[in-house]
Amino acid sequence: MYKRILIATDGSETAMHAVEIGADLAKNVKAKTILVHVGDPKRGEKVLAAAAKAVSGKPKTVTLEGDPADKILEVAENDDVDLIVVGNKGMTGAKRFLLGSVPNQVSHHAPCNVLIVKTT
Repeated sequence: MYKRILIATDGSETAMHAVEIGADLAKNVKAKTILVHVGDPKRGEKVLAAAAKAVSGKPKTVTLEGDPADKILEVAENDDVDLIVVGNKGMTGAKRFLLGSVPNQVSHHAPCNVLIVKTT
């Protein structure tokens, strides 16, 4: 089914819920896990170290700077990911319609399936 699962996290408490769901799924289907944080590299190291504790085995970790949706999609394409897991935080309100949100942009442009975890 899924061989490579990308789990994106911003380090928030709600994003950790998405990490746990994605890690559980990866464990159940015996998929490799790629943890992605887009933002400050120093913070990213800490965020990914915490997220890695929820994942079975040794996940690949990636910290990038730039637009979160673009970078998540870039990793998904470069690593031939089968599934992207993101939280739904930020998908409500007028801002979503004006600017879009990371989960919204990822789901519309992903090269694979996207699991949007209800975290709020």
